[in-house]
Amino acid sequence: MGKHHQILIIGGGTAGIMTAAQLLKQDKTLDIGLIEPATTHYYQPAWTLVGAGTYNFDKTAKPMADVMPNGVSWIKDYASGFSPESNSVSTKSSGNITYDYLVVAPGLTYDFSLVPGLGDAIDKGVVCSNYTDPEHTWNVIKNFKGGTALFTQPTTPIKCGGAPQKIMYLAESHFSKSGVRAKTDVVFATAGSVIFGVKPVAKTLMEVVDKKDINLRFHHKLVAIDADMQIAWYELGKDVSAGGCVVMSGEDDSEVIDKDFQYNYKDVKVTIDGNRFGIHFDMLHTAPPSVAPKFVQNSSLVNEAKWLDVNHHSMQHSKYPNIFGLGDVCALPTAKTGAAIRKQVPIVVDNLQLLIKHDRIGGKSYNGYSSCPLVTDYGKMVLAEFDYDKNFIPDPKLKRMFISDSSKEHWRLWMLKKYMLPYLYWNKMLKGQDV
Repeated sequence: MGKHHQILIIGGGTAGIMTAAQLLKQDKTLDIGLIEPATTHYYQPAWTLVGAGTYNFDKTAKPMADVMPNGVSWIKDYASGFSPESNSVSTKSSGNITYDYLVVAPGLTYDFSLVPGLGDAIDKGVVCSNYTDPEHTWNVIKNFKGGTALFTQPTTPIKCGGAPQKIMYLAESHFSKSGVRAKTDVVFATAGSVIFGVKPVAKTLMEVVDKKDINLRFHHKLVAIDADMQIAWYELGKDVSAGGCVVMSGEDDSEVIDKDFQYNYKDVKVTIDGNRFGIHFDMLHTAPPSVAPKFVQNSSLVNEAKWLDVNHHSMQHSKYPNIFGLGDVCALPTAKTGAAIRKQVPIVVDNLQLLIKHDRIGGKSYNGYSSCPLVTDYGKMVLAEFDYDKNFIPDPKLKRMFISDSSKEHWRLWMLKKYMLPYLYWNKMLKGQDV
């Protein structure tokens, strides 16, 4: 039979580890259990750089045991279900574990069935994804000999909406270095209607797109992959407000393929089959379709879209007051990033402590802050920081780095991404220090 913990955390990713570390930093006497089956903890933001051959994959991994805060009871197991009425979580092999307070932060998972053919194709041949195997991405980019380089994404919410285009900018740069750029068309196909939902950032990205001569195709909903024929199949849709992802913003009413569907048109091979448009590719990079883990989807804790139903500002569950959600699993209309978690954790920690001591939550409010470090070239980056209303809200600390406008490309932002953020992540954030 399992045991009881005062606070039970599901997930040993950024959210779970940070929460445990911050709680214990403020009160060492807390009894915290953490359910996490994985033995390795990854710093996923660097996977973009791994995919572009400018970061060592091994450096993105540490043993889970090394990042688990001292004083946490690590339950090396899979959570398998919830009984919120009896304050209990079931596990694969450790029985039921009961709690006074629960923090649900298992991240998201991939459901390849949502794009038929992708599951069989991913991480093989010329189909790659920084989300699943960035080392394979680098092999594909390195060995690319020209043709159509297609960068795309599914209509589900994804981790960091900017990631599918970051690798494209780096790949385009590498193609120039490797001498294949002249015989290459770079295409970005997205279900969205704009390159990015935050206006000052979108303006810069459109300049990058112009400079790099990239063909943008909007309103393209990825529906299937044919790996043998090397075709990505799309349906053209206007309904593009999928999952509140920041790169998805539907404002367009046109039904025909016109300038709102195509920017900087390139005559790549397209096969039309009924209402489907098949773009032929010589390499394909995509994000996988993302969903909440099955045990969360099948619980009473989710909304209609099957994401964890929490208050957008307090992170408290909308139905069960002793349950909180954090990170990618939550139904929040902002981008799913580690930066968002950095701002969510202190609010959950504050609310948990007040509940334990005074049986009430606090007034701290999460404003939807998220950030997407948009790498635009080797040695260049834009930092998109924004809130629920897609306002551009740069961190005042950037002024200390002599960056006056983070919506413009800057080499210091690249240094932040490649060197400073990984250091802060491993040495400060995961140890419960406020960054």
